[in-house]
Amino acid sequence: MASVNGNGAGTPFVELSRNDWAALAPETARDLSAAALERVRGLGDRLDTNEVLDVFQPLSRLLALYAEGTRTLHTTTSTFLHTTAARTPFVIGVAGSVAVGKSTVSRVLQELLSGWPSTPNVALVTTDGFLYPNEELIRRNLLDRKGFPESYDRKALLRFVSEVKSGVPEVHAPIYSHLSYNVVPDETVVVRQPDVLIVEGLNVLQPSAGGLAVSDLFDFSIYVDARTKDIAHWYEERFLQLQQGAFTNPDSYFHRYAALDEHEARATARDIWSRINEPNLEQNIRPTRSRATLILRKATDHSVDSVLLRKI
Repeated sequence: MASVNGNGAGTPFVELSRNDWAALAPETARDLSAAALERVRGLGDRLDTNEVLDVFQPLSRLLALYAEGTRTLHTTTSTFLHTTAARTPFVIGVAGSVAVGKSTVSRVLQELLSGWPSTPNVALVTTDGFLYPNEELIRRNLLDRKGFPESYDRKALLRFVSEVKSGVPEVHAPIYSHLSYNVVPDETVVVRQPDVLIVEGLNVLQPSAGGLAVSDLFDFSIYVDARTKDIAHWYEERFLQLQQGAFTNPDSYFHRYAALDEHEARATARDIWSRINEPNLEQNIRPTRSRATLILRKATDHSVDSVLLRKI
């Protein structure tokens, strides 16, 4: 089987083709309605019923099995230690580049996992809310490095996941507005002891330079992978869709791009990609790929064509 780095038998991953992976779909597979598909599909993503059945149904069942196994281990350990520690959420990290489709992956899994009896309550939090506010990024001269590891309040993110993982009854996460391109002041999303917490973000698999990293708290992690040239193309196409859609809102932070013609818009997208998103991908995001439990590898058409699962 092919490896994530081409080293053959030396890889820590087992690679399955899409067909082989699809054959693992549970007989009780639950299809998503057209409305649900539209709700979870990201801009520019081509998620369809086949993708849900072939890729995400087997993945959701695998995750439910992992969650059940972790819960059993927790109970057994508590019995061994003669403690009555409360059950804690199963935490999943989802990482990958801008425009690769990790948000869609996270939303689909939230939808499907909530259908399994062992994981009915699934919370989803993105790390965008843990970005420093624009005012702080400007003060630190980091506005053009938004999305790089140093642009996040990593201590706050670690504290949030630690509290959820520790079973704190109610934990608050900040909210990010893509319209204002900033953290929303004094607004939070509340997480109340879910069965599963999905944490989605560019750099969630980053190791720590010292001490505990948020990735150390994940029970399972997913990296959404694709060729750089494909992601760059998806980013450009998404930028054009936003330029003709969300950017036309006068309140949008990017409203200044709405009047660009197509040639100018494509040139702007390529410039942003080459200055910010590609360096972040190559320097920070992709190096964390090998730390994932599972890798979803995408083809040029945005569909998943193979799955790599870390050997147990």
